[in-house]
Amino acid sequence: MSLKVERIEVRDVRFPTSKEGHGSDAMHTDPDYSCAYVIVHVLDKPELKGYGLTFTLGRGTEIVVQALRTLSPLVVGEDLKKIWNNFATFWRKLTSESQLRWIGPEKGVMHLAVAAIVNALWDLWARYENKPLWKLLVDLAPEKLVSTIDFRYITDVITPAECIQMLKEKKSETEFQREAEMKSTGFLAYTTQVGWLGYSDETVESLCKDFIKKGFTSFKVKVGQNLSEDKKRCKLVRDAIGPERNLMIDANQRWDVEEAIDWVTQLKEFKPLWIEEPTSPDDVLGHSTIAKVRVKTGNK
Repeated sequence: MSLKVERIEVRDVRFPTSKEGHGSDAMHTDPDYSCAYVIVHVLDKPELKGYGLTFTLGRGTEIVVQALRTLSPLVVGEDLKKIWNNFATFWRKLTSESQLRWIGPEKGVMHLAVAAIVNALWDLWARYENKPLWKLLVDLAPEKLVSTIDFRYITDVITPAECIQMLKEKKSETEFQREAEMKSTGFLAYTTQVGWLGYSDETVESLCKDFIKKGFTSFKVKVGQNLSEDKKRCKLVRDAIGPERNLMIDANQRWDVEEAIDWVTQLKEFKPLWIEEPTSPDDVLGHSTIAKVRVKTGNK
C-alpha cells in the first residue's frame, strides 16, 4: 500500500529571545530564535504526520515560509516509500529544480527551506517505522544508508561503493554494546547555554553551576566582539567549571584570518579545546592557515 503526501503545512514560529540576550553572539547580537515549521500530512492517514523545522533568527522567517510554500508542489502527491527507498534522488529533485536552483540550493533561503522539508520526511519515516530517528539510521543496511546521500560533487573524495565498503568494515561485534549504551546513557553533548554574550556575569556563573550539576563536562562560550571582555568571560567560565572540564569558544565567523589567529592566541591561557567558526566557513585556505590552533569549522 502506498503512502502519499497529502499536503504540507507551514508555520512561522517566533520567540522573543532577544529580550533577555538568549542566543546572542558576536555576529547576531539580538536574535529572536525562531523557525519555519513544517508538518507533512499523509493521505488517508490523519494519525501519521512528519514534523520538521529550519532554524531562523526572527526577521526573514516569512521569506523561508514562502520558499517552503513554493517548494511544496514538488512534494505533494509523492509516494513516501519511493522517497525513502532513494532519498538522494528526492533531495536532488528539491535542490536541482531547474528554475528554483538559480536562487540557491546550496545556501541561504532555499537551502533552509529544503532542510525543513527533508527533516520532516525523516521524522515521518521514523514514526512510520515506530523508531526514534537514531535507531532508524543505525538499523539501515549500508547500501540503504548510502542511498540517502547525494554524492554529486564529492565523488572525487569518496564514492558510494567506497562508502558502503567502509560501513561494512566498521560494523563490529561491539555494535549491540554501543546501542545499549545509547539507550541507557545517551550521547555526550556540550552546552552553549552558559556562554551567550548578552548574559551578565552573574547569570553565566549561575548557569555553569547548574549545568555541572546536570552532568555536563563541556561548555562553549561565545567570543569575538571585544577581546578584553572575552578574556574576562573565559576566565569566569574556566574558574567556574575547573581545569578538568572542557571549554570551547565560538566566534560565529566574526574574524578575518590573521585577526582570528591573534585573538585566539590571546585566549590560550584559558585552554580552549577548539575554536568554532573563526572565519568564513567557506574559506578553506584561511582555515588551513588558522590550523595552528584547533579549529571546528561550524555547522553551516
